[in-house]
Amino acid sequence: MEGGAQPGEAHESAPNMPLYPINHPSQGLSQPQIAGESEGATIKTSQGVISKHHNFQRLLRSYQASGHHIAKLDPLGIASADLDDTIPDILTLGHYNFTKADMDSHFQLPKYTYLGGDQKELTLRETVARLESIYCGSIGTEFMHLHNPAAREYIRKWVEKPGVHDMTAEEKRILLARLVRSTRFEEFLAKKWPSEKRFGLEGCEVLIPAMKQIIDIASSRGVDNFVIGMPHRGRLNVLANVCRKELEKLFNQFNPEMLPEDEGSGDVKYHLGMYHRRINHLTNKEVELSVVANPSHLEAVNPVVCGKVRATQFYNGDEKGEKTMAILLHGDAAFSGQGVVYETMHLSDLPSYTTGGTIHIVVNNQVGFTTDPRFSRSSPYCTDVAKVVNAPIFHVNADDPEAVMHVCNIAANWRTDWGKDVVVDLVCYRRNGHNEADEPSFTQPLMYKRIKSKRTVLQKYSQQLLDESVVTQQDIDNELASFDKILNDAYKNSESITKMKLTDWLDSPWDNFFECDANKVPLILPTPATGAPEETLMKVAQKFSEEPPITIHPGLKRVLKLRRKMVDSAEADWALGEALAFGSLLLEGYHVRLSGQDVERGTFSHRHHVLHDQEVDGKIYNPLQNLSPEQQRYSVSNSSLSEFGVLGFELGFSQHNPNSLVIWEAQFGDFFNTAQPIVDQFISSGQDKWYRQSGITMLLPHGFEGMGPEHSSARIERFLQMCDDNEDSTYEGVSMDTQLWDCNWQIMNLTTPANIFHALRRQMYMKMRKPLVVFTPKSLLRHPLARSKFSDMATGTSFKPVIPESGEVSNVKKVVLCTGKVYYDLLDEREKAGLTDRIAITRIEQLHPFPHQLIKEELSRYGADTEICWAQEEHKNAGAWTFVKPRVQNHLGDSKKITYIGRSPAASAATGNKKLHKSEYAGIVQDFLQL
Repeated sequence: MEGGAQPGEAHESAPNMPLYPINHPSQGLSQPQIAGESEGATIKTSQGVISKHHNFQRLLRSYQASGHHIAKLDPLGIASADLDDTIPDILTLGHYNFTKADMDSHFQLPKYTYLGGDQKELTLRETVARLESIYCGSIGTEFMHLHNPAAREYIRKWVEKPGVHDMTAEEKRILLARLVRSTRFEEFLAKKWPSEKRFGLEGCEVLIPAMKQIIDIASSRGVDNFVIGMPHRGRLNVLANVCRKELEKLFNQFNPEMLPEDEGSGDVKYHLGMYHRRINHLTNKEVELSVVANPSHLEAVNPVVCGKVRATQFYNGDEKGEKTMAILLHGDAAFSGQGVVYETMHLSDLPSYTTGGTIHIVVNNQVGFTTDPRFSRSSPYCTDVAKVVNAPIFHVNADDPEAVMHVCNIAANWRTDWGKDVVVDLVCYRRNGHNEADEPSFTQPLMYKRIKSKRTVLQKYSQQLLDESVVTQQDIDNELASFDKILNDAYKNSESITKMKLTDWLDSPWDNFFECDANKVPLILPTPATGAPEETLMKVAQKFSEEPPITIHPGLKRVLKLRRKMVDSAEADWALGEALAFGSLLLEGYHVRLSGQDVERGTFSHRHHVLHDQEVDGKIYNPLQNLSPEQQRYSVSNSSLSEFGVLGFELGFSQHNPNSLVIWEAQFGDFFNTAQPIVDQFISSGQDKWYRQSGITMLLPHGFEGMGPEHSSARIERFLQMCDDNEDSTYEGVSMDTQLWDCNWQIMNLTTPANIFHALRRQMYMKMRKPLVVFTPKSLLRHPLARSKFSDMATGTSFKPVIPESGEVSNVKKVVLCTGKVYYDLLDEREKAGLTDRIAITRIEQLHPFPHQLIKEELSRYGADTEICWAQEEHKNAGAWTFVKPRVQNHLGDSKKITYIGRSPAASAATGNKKLHKSEYAGIVQDFLQL
């Protein structure tokens, strides 16, 4: 370094060391004493031999554990991938007191190394040379952190056996052909659309052969379904060359004049997904490939992909995850910087979330947009997060394609053999800026000087194969010409395409789900009644309330006794109403999946779907899973303490099959905000952007009961702000089914067990799928008035978007519209004030799509001088007020104004002071009762 060498260049490779050194050919630990030698000299000599044996083992272990730190990973030769240019002392011979005189000494190799192949011993020189080649060449292997000794042994065998890296001439030619396609594709796009953003793959063209190699190996091992999640960089290349998206349709996305033929706003081309089924030509097996659409929130798609994989495995009976596999692509800065990576990885071994292992591929550009890695992470590698789940990590120089193929072989086999996550870190570079119009030299001048003079990996590998006489120049020219013709022909054909279809980019098609007209346009059909036969309700209720065949807690016995009492009266509280919905759907063949923090018992100890034996640890009983031998499976599981990861997972699960009621429940409603990207980028807008429907259901506990700022509001206003209807329209003559078809999601704040029963069942009965957000109660779970008769849920009954005032209205002077729990507060205060005949209370149960026709009918029942108010427990700048006000006002016209009853505006969701909470409530009551 003092002589001006670049970091890493001053390193002199340490020799490889066998585990048990022996003085060849016959000097072992017990050697005959030489005549005239003293006994003390013999002991001293033996100790020296033992010390060398011991140091030899230490050196070998050090290479296995730390060799990756000095591996030649950076194709630019500028930096160390681990951000440290120093050579660990444990990788130098001097650390072990070896000298030049020891280099040709022989050492016996232990059983737990494969360095020698069939050889039982090697010289120190040869051992070090092999260790350098294996652990310090183009591949840096991290595996010694694995807890399982057999797993470490597995990796050692794959990386240490002599010849294990070798490729046949045919394999090399296939690799070259794939590099041609990857490279020429990017060059073609750059030539045809030089000013367009496409987030090309230049600098990591080897990604395409890497992915195809993984798919080839996994396909040969029995995997036939691959679900891919990735950021925008390289997406177009993956769509074209890995998934075989029709090039004509892909090129058509560059046409600035093209409008979508079907509904929706669409998305930029480098966010789109796809689904394709094709024959893998190397294995001659059919494979399914899907790339899940993803926004610019780089890692947000990770849990969505894993949820989709889990659902595919569930419906295919693939309990061990042997047929369907996730492949997740990452950028280096995002992989280390975004918390959802950690959240998703921590689902990997949980029983209700495991997918049998994900293969992670990091496109490690060694820069994040403009940020140097030294300022974007605290860990040596961007992949260190993977160590928390015991994933082996393979760092590899992306300019060595054959090394990349080798680690991809290991990764694919590891996943199929062990069912665990694995990481391939492609250490590469980004030839252009963050996008093609960006100037990277502003912030990375040295890096981009080096990049400008650098040959492509295709040029380098072509020359290598020419030198090896594996191909001729004519072979290379033919391959280039062949793919160039494919590109040009597709470009010419794309010019004749006049319309773009969003349906061409669906990542989760639902064959035969929608009923369509002759032109294959989905029909808007009426939603059937959602009630269930009373005998079904009774069957579910009795099973849900009976004592189980295990020893349960005494408190649960009281709960079940109260349930039986309700069943005898043919009425239900919230928990029973929900259970009736689940149970009836299960008996009808719909899968129900409930997930979230503490959902088995319920945050408020109301649900109790999983009962625990008080005497036998781990013994449980799930009554809804024991309704009938013919029922569909009920999956209910407490999740990890994650919102972003788990909600994304459940969203992905919901997208695979429309006949699953998939529910995520927040511990408290406001906790959804740590999953805000999933709500904003996927759930609320997914259909509009990607023409992708989902029936994901979110249950968000909400209600002001003096529990403070973080346990009161589920932020109704945020969800309503993202609704897509027009506040200036009264939707005259538009049916609710049409509104449901057109809306982006459903927003509800319910007050009766019957309505939660119908809302959940409607999710499966609608002839479409829409996300459902329900603001669920807390105190109402046990409120004596929050009960419903079984007759309200029986055959012929349906969901009620509006529940009108049920009393006499001829003397009403004030109509109060409200939603949710506040209704019962107002009802009680009206009763105590004796104003039942003067004040009417109408509940709006479904806020979106807004029930315009029902509200119009309700308002028409009252005289022109009747005051119309909106009451809410939330602050004025929150809740539903700003959403409801213009919509109700449209029906009132200019002659009357809707007025507000509720808390004043505030920055905090709710007060944490009990006295202030009561004072605010008293103000609401006062305004409510004033005539």
